[in-house]
Amino acid sequence: MERFGRWTMDVEHKQLVQLLPLLPLLAELGRTQHITAAAEVLGLPQSTVSRGIARASSIIGTELLIRDGRGVRLTPAAKALLPHIETALGEFQTGLDLVRHESEVVRGRIAVSFQHTFGEEMLPLLISAFRSRHPQPAFDLSQGARDGCLAELAAGDADLALTAPIAAPTRLISSAALYREPLRLVVHHRHPLAGRRRAHLADIRRDPFVAMGPGYGLRSLTDALFREAGFRPRIAFESQDSHTARGLVSAGLGVSILPPGGLAPGRHTPAQPGDLGWVELALDSGLAFREIGLAWRERRGGADAEPDPVRLFRELVLSEGPALLAGFVRGRSGS
Repeated sequence: MERFGRWTMDVEHKQLVQLLPLLPLLAELGRTQHITAAAEVLGLPQSTVSRGIARASSIIGTELLIRDGRGVRLTPAAKALLPHIETALGEFQTGLDLVRHESEVVRGRIAVSFQHTFGEEMLPLLISAFRSRHPQPAFDLSQGARDGCLAELAAGDADLALTAPIAAPTRLISSAALYREPLRLVVHHRHPLAGRRRAHLADIRRDPFVAMGPGYGLRSLTDALFREAGFRPRIAFESQDSHTARGLVSAGLGVSILPPGGLAPGRHTPAQPGDLGWVELALDSGLAFREIGLAWRERRGGADAEPDPVRLFRELVLSEGPALLAGFVRGRSGS
């Protein structure tokens, strides 16, 4: 009995496969009620249409057309079948339009402004996830200080901004948190604190400090940390790049507070020629973290409506970004 059922299904599937190429022909003939007119609309020879109808009738097992003078008339069987044919073709057209629309959508441009520390790994990870689904988008990337990123967003020069701290929401700007990572105290590998795993800010009260310049997100965070500790650091250098700040520490020119550089707290970098090297320590402070978020402009609609490529990327970052970045942040911070 099971073998018979499978044989019946195989036969029906074969008949369906044979009928599928003939569905547009049957639908057009149902609309025109004339073989010549249907052939002209479809761009086919009249003989091809006639053979197609005869083949469909043979597969189905009943006549579909009756000749009526110089035209044709649908049989009751054809009239019963026609609405289902129209529905099937309509559903396929809907799916085809959707695929084409999605393909066109990602041909637009997405302007993203971001802080320097996000350009090496974090932003590429998000773009890679987006490109795996929409391989044709073009990205305009602009990096700089936090204040500059938000200024570009407000001016309309950027569609999205990736910053830390997160942009405060306003009437014109919306924002959402993506993830949080710790800030570390970074010292030279021969610094007196280098053998410890944790430190207090009071431990570096007399040390020269390597700070980020005003307007940078890390500068506002370290300023808040020192206010909490009750003293101002002795700033020896102001940098515009966290890699440069880490290099200055590695040369023994000061200490700094930076995002994790890939090593868990307490582990030394190998000493380099010239006695270069640095160590990260956990900071005993409830403010020793940065929260990274995405900001975007609120659009009024119409000509100012959010472009589809921007919307798709923003939705992916907000819905999947936290999970995508969670493992990366844990691995980089050693937690």
